[in-house]
Amino acid sequence: MLAIIGGSGLTQLASLDVSRREVVRTPYGEPSGALLFGRVCACPVVFLARHGYGHTIPPHRVNYRANIWALKSVGADRIVSVASVGGICTDFEPGSLVLPHQIIDYTWGRRNTFHEGMDEQVVHIDFTEPYDPHLRAHVLAAAREAGEPLVDGAVYAATQGPRLETAAEIDRLERDGAH
Repeated sequence: MLAIIGGSGLTQLASLDVSRREVVRTPYGEPSGALLFGRVCACPVVFLARHGYGHTIPPHRVNYRANIWALKSVGADRIVSVASVGGICTDFEPGSLVLPHQIIDYTWGRRNTFHEGMDEQVVHIDFTEPYDPHLRAHVLAAAREAGEPLVDGAVYAATQGPRLETAAEIDRLERDGAH
């Protein structure tokens, strides 16, 4: 099943015909909100608003592990996550839809793994290709079929939030290859 995580600009999915709502408890605490199940066209989908349904959870307080665990526990095997972002690449028009192929994670202090050692084995996750190439191909094909312009490939820079970056930080992001 496809999971869609909505960001700041997408706290609900208008095309989702909701059939049920489920609150999922996780070993990592509460997810950002109830999971909404339904269909978009003929595709079964589960939707979650990353910042809560009232947009009340700032980025540094989102319980990412609980969100992912909750989605996986109900059968999601693919995730499309939508985010409102700033861009530093002048090749992209404001409002462009971009499908990244790489990520640089500048966040800090967040619990970002399910494998913390302690009572369990340490696991090293290969993150060389962070975005699933098959899912990316499906998204690109769907955009083409819908006639929706989509930029294929960019480096997404995940920053801490909720504050925006300084001019010096943006210069660094650009030097690092972020778009």
